[in-house]
This record gives sequence, structure tokens and C-alpha cells, in this order.
Amino acid sequence: MASLSLGLNFSRKKSMARNAAVERKNLITVCRFSVKTLIDRSCFETIDDSCSEFTNFAAILEQVLSHRLKGQINWFGYESPRSFWDFIRVVCSKVPHNCISSIENMENASSSRAKGRAWIRVALMEKRLSEYISTSLRDIKTTRRYYEDGAIVLGEEANMLAGMLLGLNAIDFSFCLKGESLDGNCPAVIDYTPYLKFTQSSESISSDEEELRTLGSSGSEGSTPENVGPPFMTDEHSWYNKCKRVEQKFRLALEQKGYLEELVRLREAQLAESVAQNKLVLQRMEETDLNHKLEKEQLEFIILELQDQLAVLKHNDLRSRQELTAHLTNQWPSPGALDADAVALETLLYRKQCGQWDEHSFQSLEQLSTEISLSSTSLDPLHPQKEGVGRHGNSKSDGKEDTPSLLGLCGSLTSMTSYKSLTSLKSSECLASPNTEITSPGLTPS
Repeated sequence: MASLSLGLNFSRKKSMARNAAVERKNLITVCRFSVKTLIDRSCFETIDDSCSEFTNFAAILEQVLSHRLKGQINWFGYESPRSFWDFIRVVCSKVPHNCISSIENMENASSSRAKGRAWIRVALMEKRLSEYISTSLRDIKTTRRYYEDGAIVLGEEANMLAGMLLGLNAIDFSFCLKGESLDGNCPAVIDYTPYLKFTQSSESISSDEEELRTLGSSGSEGSTPENVGPPFMTDEHSWYNKCKRVEQKFRLALEQKGYLEELVRLREAQLAESVAQNKLVLQRMEETDLNHKLEKEQLEFIILELQDQLAVLKHNDLRSRQELTAHLTNQWPSPGALDADAVALETLLYRKQCGQWDEHSFQSLEQLSTEISLSSTSLDPLHPQKEGVGRHGNSKSDGKEDTPSLLGLCGSLTSMTSYKSLTSLKSSECLASPNTEITSPGLTPS
């Protein structure tokens, strides 16, 4: 009995494993067929909720994502059914710029099943369904928490599923998220009839015809040629079906050819427009480059001209400085002459205070300063050679007309008191006699 029970358990487990494998294989195969039919249908019309191929695909995908999905245990310990949206909401929230929050806030999708169906439509319109599925399959820990062992999303078929859904990114979907298609009360049912087409082989058709001929000839010896009618009609009907299928394929190929030709013309027009725009851009770049070169040459010429002008201005400034220095050097009296004038002025002031003033003693302050300088030079043994120069200067100044000196403007180079005293003397006219006019102490040399 124990061996019999073990054998029954083993056979039961084997049968369950076989049923699970067949179920996974059926769902994956039907999903592949539905994707192909969607791609073929999208070549002729826009895919929306009214398309039967899409309705079948949505039901298949819902069955695939709900395969062996664990239930939700409530507070009382009972397990309640769960929708695949609970799993998608958790794993797809990690995808950047996801649509989970917008689906959660939808008003017309209250149940989790309706939100899952809305998610399928939004992901298809965003062309990101394959990305969402791939991200959810990479999170193995969360996937095992929501699915039981033997589920499609935990097997090798999961990678095939993500690859199949990648081809849907080339289709432009258009759905209305406020219709009755989001009703979560009715479960999704798969229609297998579009994929269950049986095609009889040519060998089978010929064997059937031979069998019909044999049965017709063995019916009666007096059979007429009209008995051959059914096989002939069967053959004609089969050829008619073949021709119809070929015609359908031809029309489909013709429509695809027209679509591709229209697509090629559109791409050629876009290419021609892009080439024209590229030429305009290149022309503008050449013009900009030429203008840049001209502006650069003009700026270089202006810089060279400004450098030449700056060099000329520097040269003129240097020459002006030299001329001004030479002019001021020739105009100002020497320090020795200024010192002699200061001594002569102090002598006159001293004689005036002492009452020894003589109007006829000195005709001018210059004569007094000349005499004092000569006397100081004669007393100094180190400067014997300056005597002749002083005399020559006196003789030269005697023959020229007196001119105003710059001493009143710049002052004495040795004593400021002398200049102030000279000013006071000139203002009081204490140095002038009734018949003689006193000149300024510093005469400007010619």
C-alpha cells in the first residue's frame, strides 16, 4: 500500500508539472501569435479599443501576468484573490518617469483590475511596455514575494515575453481611458479561434481523393461516369481555396508594398528637405566665416594704425618735454645770480635801516648785486676763473633793455624771505629815486 501511494503521489506530481508546463507554453505561444497579428493589423489601420486583435492581446497579457499569482491574506487568515496591478504598482515605481501615480489618481478606474488594464493601455501608448516588464523581472525578490513557483514570470519564458513585447514599440496605439474596456468586474477571456487554423497537406488531399475514387468504383459495376463527380468537385473546391488564399496573400503584399512605397516617398521628401537645410546652413557658415575674416583683418589694420599713432604721440610728447625743459632751463636765472641778488637786497635793507642810504650810490639793484658777487668771488681763492665771466655778463646786461624777471613768480631758490622783502620794497618804492626806476633783481637772459 505504501508503494502504491508513493506511485500515485509521484504520478500526480508529474501530471501537475506537465500541466503547468503546457499551460506556460500555451500562454507564451498565444502571446507571440497575438503580437504578430497586432503588428500585421497596424500596417493598415490604427490600433484602438475596437480592434479585436488588441482585445485578445490584452486578455492574453492579463492571463500571463496573473499566472500563479499569490493571493492576499487578510486579518482573519483567509486568502483573497489579488490582481497583477498590486505587483506592477510596486516593481514599476522604480522606473524613471513612470505612469503609476497618474493611474492611481484615475477616477473611473476604482478596482485594481481596472487599474491594471489602464496601465497596459498607457504603457502601450508610451511605447514602454517592454521596459516595464523587463524592470519587474529583474526584481527577483519582489517577484518571488508575489508569485508562486512555476509562474511564467519566474521561468525561462519571462525573457521571451520581454523580447516579444519589444516589437510593439513600433505601433502607434490610440486608446480612450474612459470607456467600458476598463471595467474590472468581468474577467478577461482569450479567443483561441484566430490561431487554431488547420491546413491540410497535399499528400493528405491526394490520399483522400484516391480513397473517394476507390469507394465510388466499388459501389456498382454499372456505374456511369457521373460517379466521378464528387472527387472532381472536391479537387476543384480545394484549388479554389488555394487560389483564394494566394489572392489574399497577394493583396496583403500589394497593400504592404503601397505602404512601404508611401513611406519611402515620405522619407525621400524629408531627406531632400534636410539636404536643402544643410546646404543653407553650410552657406551661412561660409558667409559668417568670411565676415569674421574681414572683421579680423580690419581690426588688425586698426590696431597697427593705432600703434603707429601711439608711437608718434610718444615721440612728440618726448620732444615737447625736452623743449620745455630746455626752455625753462634757459629762462630761469642761475642759483649764483639769485644768491647775489638776495645779498644785495639784504645790504640795501641794512643801509636803509642804518640811514646810510645814498640815492646816487647805485643806479639799480643789479649793480649792487654785481659788485657784491665780484667782491665775494675775489675773496674766494677757489673760484678765480668766474670773475671774467661775471664781468662779461654785466657788460652784456648793460647794453640790453631790462625785462621782467621770473623771480616774482618762482621766488628765490635759496631764501623766501628775500623775495618777500623785495616785494615790500617795490610796493613802497623805497628803492626808486625821483629820476631813476628800479628794475627787478633777476633779469632774464636773452
